[in-house]
Amino acid sequence: MDLIDTHCHLDCPEFDPDRAAVLARTRAAGVVQLMIPAIHRAGWPGLLALCETDADLHPALGLHPVYLDQHRDADLPALERAIADKRPLAVGEIGLDYFVPDLDRDRQQALFEAQLAIARSAGLPVLLHVRKAHEQVLAALKRCPVRGGIAHAFSGGIAEARRYLDLGFALGFGGMLTFERSTRLRALAAVLPVEAIVLETDAPDLTVAAHRGERNSPQYLPDVLAALAQVRGKPPDWLAERTSATARSVLGLAAPRTDERDRNRQDQHD
Repeated sequence: MDLIDTHCHLDCPEFDPDRAAVLARTRAAGVVQLMIPAIHRAGWPGLLALCETDADLHPALGLHPVYLDQHRDADLPALERAIADKRPLAVGEIGLDYFVPDLDRDRQQALFEAQLAIARSAGLPVLLHVRKAHEQVLAALKRCPVRGGIAHAFSGGIAEARRYLDLGFALGFGGMLTFERSTRLRALAAVLPVEAIVLETDAPDLTVAAHRGERNSPQYLPDVLAALAQVRGKPPDWLAERTSATARSVLGLAAPRTDERDRNRQDQHD
């Protein structure tokens, strides 16, 4: 299987002790490409340096709404320059978070819409963070259309899902899908068009049921695939092929060359 983790914070300090080993285990699990989204400007250099070491790691640059207190006015022009210089595959992680108390909503909105404008100007998709704010995010996307993207860790209903799909977005499903108690989410994953779904881990957060209470890892992405196969009644290989095709289409990812896949598998075997 050639899986794509469309949202993984492999640059976070939680992976500093064993990042290379995690990546080796991730490849052994069949995960061939990872999208690494930023959360604040201070993290961009390390994230970009990490992605430059490995052709299968792809950066997204952006300013996460939860880290509002770390963002400065100068970060927006800096983002514009960094995108022009480094050409990441997406702008992210960006969005609105109405779940966290006392997080300035007006400032979040201004930051989000400014980043949508940057993404639109650059012709890039966006990686959305949305909690308790689907209506506001969808309204902003209507005002400032972008080249689609992914609604990360999707938690909305079928009506909201269809509105994202109409705007050219795919929906990201991760560790929460592996929990039997996530009945609403699992029911949604069962009925969406398969072309609407991409897989993610959000590692080191939102781990899968089999590793509850532990650090999440991109090597656990097959657990998410297995849960999706269970709720849809489809073979995992079939779903892996289709979710990866959607990820490549939305993010503009090239498929790994056959010789690279063979070499990676031989390295794992050795």
